[in-house]
Amino acid sequence: MTPQTTLIALAQLLATSLWFSANVAGGTAEYLGAMTMAVQGGFITGTLLFSFGGLADRFRPSRVFALSATLGALFNLAFAYSTDAMFTQLILRVLVGVSLAGVYPIGMKMAVAWAPSKAGQTLGLLVGMLTLGTALPMGVRALGSHAAWQTPMLVSSVLALIAAGLVFKLGDAPTSAPKGAPANAGSFFLAFKLPKFRATAFAYFGHMWELYAFWTIVPLLVASAILDTPFDDPQIGWAISFTVIAVGCIGCIWGGGITRRLGSERVAGASLAISGAMCLIYPLLHSAPLPVRIIALLVWGGAVIADSPQFSALAARHCPPALIGSSLALQTSIGFAVTIISILIATKAHAALGDKVAWTLLPGPVLGLIALRKMWFTPFEEILPPLAPTQAALDEAKKGRADWYRRRAEETFERAARTQDAQTREGLIRVAEDWKRLAEAALKE
Repeated sequence: MTPQTTLIALAQLLATSLWFSANVAGGTAEYLGAMTMAVQGGFITGTLLFSFGGLADRFRPSRVFALSATLGALFNLAFAYSTDAMFTQLILRVLVGVSLAGVYPIGMKMAVAWAPSKAGQTLGLLVGMLTLGTALPMGVRALGSHAAWQTPMLVSSVLALIAAGLVFKLGDAPTSAPKGAPANAGSFFLAFKLPKFRATAFAYFGHMWELYAFWTIVPLLVASAILDTPFDDPQIGWAISFTVIAVGCIGCIWGGGITRRLGSERVAGASLAISGAMCLIYPLLHSAPLPVRIIALLVWGGAVIADSPQFSALAARHCPPALIGSSLALQTSIGFAVTIISILIATKAHAALGDKVAWTLLPGPVLGLIALRKMWFTPFEEILPPLAPTQAALDEAKKGRADWYRRRAEETFERAARTQDAQTREGLIRVAEDWKRLAEAALKE
């Protein structure tokens, strides 16, 4: 890790504490769901605005991050001291979500620009920081459970302003020049025709169905677990909730560490299998001793996020270079739209189902495992390079890779020539030119 990426990771941690800051205010399950869904909806809107409006490329990323974190802090502070009107609160949480779209994806873009050769490791770190940032307001509430509910929100706003200052002072990597090229919605559908990208996208949607709904109901599951025990205290409840979500940071680091040996496909599949098993098993532990239930929640919290960096890596790997920006932006937006549905179902059903609400999250991991089923069993030699290749093997691989890129370029040029729609034809030509450049670069390696 370079000093710059470490600083961006720290800023990401501080600024993303805004995400769940309103969830520590208390209230019913439906209220928590509404506040979380508002942020998700704002994040979707912001992601589409930044990507398809070209804002992320037309302005310096560090300035976009700093402004977004500052606005998010102000909207968050306004919520803390607003009236009790539900409409006002929802609007303010939507605006926090829009602001976070200029923090989380932009922070990732900046970090990779500072350390392009360590993109996988960097993405794992940043997702880990998002996880800690999500848990942070609960940790603050645990330290002062008897303080006013506005206190964690005030702390989150101050932390976001510190993040804005850090990134503003850091500036941008030398390679972060503005490009001024807005994303293209058609690019996603072109990439979606590729089987491995399509499988990755569906698996990501399944992952997102579970992730944010789980984070939303963690305090509810913990409150149920400690009810009528010697540990039935709000401060203890918030401390356990913080730990259950924060342990996901370890899951991200663990996943990144073993990816080199197992491949992203297997790490993502294992994470989905573990978190899916917890969805199924946890309601059956209702009468189990408290330590057993807490351990189950910790395992669930560690596994539920560990696959997130792997989906980013797989999507980037299986998407043509010219389509990556647009495709990932739309994939992320669809994924967060999925979270709104699962959060709505889980929070509405909690009063009637109790701990059995975990079963409403199970379809996500199941869909993800079904989508990844072929990639999960990909032979190791197709995932990982040989440990000590000979020079002859390297030369042969170089030529083979260049030939493969060249064939993709020819096929895509032919397809563009047969396409009637001008916008689609233009997109295909860009993709074909990318394949051609990759073929030329492969021979020069």
